[in-house]
This record gives sequence, structure tokens and C-alpha cells, in this order.
Amino acid sequence: MKFEEFGLNARVLKGIEEQGYKRPTDIQYKAIPAILNGEDVLGIAQTGTGKSAAFAIPILHLLQKKRAAKEAGVRCIVMTPTHELALQITDVFKKLGKDTTLKFTAIIGGTDQDKQVERLKKGTDVIIATPGRVFDLVNQGHLKIYNAEMLVLDEADHMLDLGFYKDIQDLIKYLPKKRQTLFFSATIDKKIKKLAYSLVRKPIRIQISPKDPVAKNIEHSLAHIEMDHKRFFLERVATSYPDSRILVFVRTKVRAERVMKAMERVGVDSVTIHSDKYQDERTKAMNLFKNGDVKMLIATDVSARGIDIPSVDYVVNYDMPDQAENYVHRVGRTGRGKQKGFAISFCSTEEKELLETIENYIGYQLPVTELDKDDYLDTLDFSAETSTDWKNLMKEAEQMEEEVSKIKRKKKKR
Repeated sequence: MKFEEFGLNARVLKGIEEQGYKRPTDIQYKAIPAILNGEDVLGIAQTGTGKSAAFAIPILHLLQKKRAAKEAGVRCIVMTPTHELALQITDVFKKLGKDTTLKFTAIIGGTDQDKQVERLKKGTDVIIATPGRVFDLVNQGHLKIYNAEMLVLDEADHMLDLGFYKDIQDLIKYLPKKRQTLFFSATIDKKIKKLAYSLVRKPIRIQISPKDPVAKNIEHSLAHIEMDHKRFFLERVATSYPDSRILVFVRTKVRAERVMKAMERVGVDSVTIHSDKYQDERTKAMNLFKNGDVKMLIATDVSARGIDIPSVDYVVNYDMPDQAENYVHRVGRTGRGKQKGFAISFCSTEEKELLETIENYIGYQLPVTELDKDDYLDTLDFSAETSTDWKNLMKEAEQMEEEVSKIKRKKKKR
């Protein structure tokens, strides 16, 4: 099937063509007709399947078809869990809708509120927002949403993980009861169902690849590497694939900075992205990685869902995620669409329980890359690491081990 067969507005079709979209993905094929018919949709689909375009395309058509007065306020609200995802989805709307008469605005925290208020005063059709900032602007009277025709909750499971449940429920009180609600999530559980069915009315349920949450065009590998040796093996990955984009996931903000410094010591340029960074710093880091100026981006799980960059060749799980579903979200940053991707995981002795939980969740064992003793030692011996400050290195290793111990203690308390 081709996009022309959906009966879309000519201006929207032009945007689709200019972005090089040929045929709809599975989620787009199933979601677009339902949304065009005014149905509420509950969509469950793995990361990297084209969910953003699945709702952006029909929203553009419906809003372009029926213009509204500037005084009517915002017509569509898209809620996302992270700043990066909000900016990424805004970019999708702008690219697909650049030939329409519609206006799009990202509303996120960590940036100048006054500039966002000025944009709202000029009029905007679609806001793409994180819950905290949008709720603040509604309370302050800067944001009118009482005429909103559509509400989209994207990556709803992650919004719940970040504690946005109350913000979402409070925001709903300001919205008209008669509206179209689109609810998208990569995973589904009791909490997600409870939130979804409190918002949608007789939804069309769409579930893509429910038995395998990981995209099929990702090649996985696992290496058993001790915690204080991981930086040497990350160096090896970077030097083995110098022209590849490598996205590295670590467990904490502190570790992200430590790993970046370790890479600096061996001449590997990298940038970090996490919640302790100012928004302009996060945006700069993303752009450096996206434009290929820096080949390695080191991120925490909070940032995982907002990184939608074409041609991420390798995802490296430097630390095994402490929540199994985060493995899916991490590796979903590579192998986007029809592209081939590679996911490499470093698992220490302390992380074997986490590995077992992940393998139970995805339904299969990760293929192990066997490292014989000589190969392992060679990686350590041939590192470009020149630091002789062994006291600092030992302190760093001890801090890393303590962080892992905290996670294990936390798991035992559950």
C-alpha cells in the first residue's frame, strides 16, 4: 500500500514524499486509517517502527482540513516523557507539515519560558510537550487547551516511570470531554492499561510484534567483562569501528561523565547527555552526534526514548539496565526502520542477575561473544590508557562497584 491510498491532503502528501517515505510501516498502515476516521487508538509497538509519523500524518491531514481561529487556542497536544523526544517529534511535524499552513511548538522545561509564551501568543496548532511545563503554563493562563480536538500520549509507559501520572490526570481536567485520544506505548502492563482506559473511548487497539519486543534487524552480542575493565573494551569498540556512530548507555549520570573522561584519556571524542545537563547543553550534544562531528554519545536511560537519530550503527550497553524493558528501549535506538543495527552488551559478574531478567523478558538468550584469556588481556594491554594515577583509578573502580551493590540491595528489598 502507498500513502496516496489513504486519501491524504495534497500538502501532507508532499511532505511525506519530500521526507522519502515510500510505504507505510505496520503501525502506520494500521493506525492512520483509524485516526483519520476519528477513532481513539491504543497503539502498542516496539521502538523504531515509525510511531511518530503514524500519528503525525493523520493529525496533519485532519487539522489542515478544518482550519480554526487563532483565538481558539491549541488544537492538538502531544505529551512525551523527555525533552529530547519532544524536540524530535516537533521536528517530525515540522518536516512532514512544512507545506501546510499549520504551526508547531515544543513546550519543554529547562528552557526560557518567556520565549515559549511569546510563541503561544502568536498562535500554534500543535504543541509537543513534557507534562510538567505544559501543566505550569496552563495554570498560569498562558496556554489555552479547552478547545483541543486531539490528545496524544506518546511513550506513555516511560511517562509513568518518571512519575507523571498525576500531572497527566490533572491536565485532562482542562481538556474537552469530546476529543480524540491517541495512546502509544512500547510496552503494556496493568498500570498502562489503567491509564489508557481512563482516557480513551472504545479504542481501536493496535499491537505490533507483541511476542518479540525487539526489532528483528538488530544483531545482538554479549561479552562477559568485569566492571573496572569495561572502559578498555569500549575503547576497543571505538577503535575497531572509527567511522561508526556509537551510542553508549550507562546506569547513572555520574558514570556517564566518568566514561567520557575515560574515553578522553585514550583519545576517543565523546559527549554526554543526561538530566543534570542544561537543555542547551543536551541539544548541543545531540546535534554534534547527529551531524557526525562526534562519533560517540554516552547517555542514561532517561534519555533513551528521545534519541531518534538515523544511522546509529552500534548501541553499547556499557552497564546492563536495571529494568528489563529498558534493554528494548536502548537497543531500539539502532536498526531503525529497515536499517541494520548492532547491540553490544558488557555484563560483569555482578550483573548476571540483571542479564537473566532481561533474557526472560525478551524470550531468548543473548548470543555470547567468547573472549579467551589472551584476547581479554590483550585488550587491556594494548589500550592507549596512559594515566598512572592508580589511586584515582582504584577509587573510580570502588565507586562503580558500590553503585552496583546499591542496585543489588534495592532488588533484594523488592
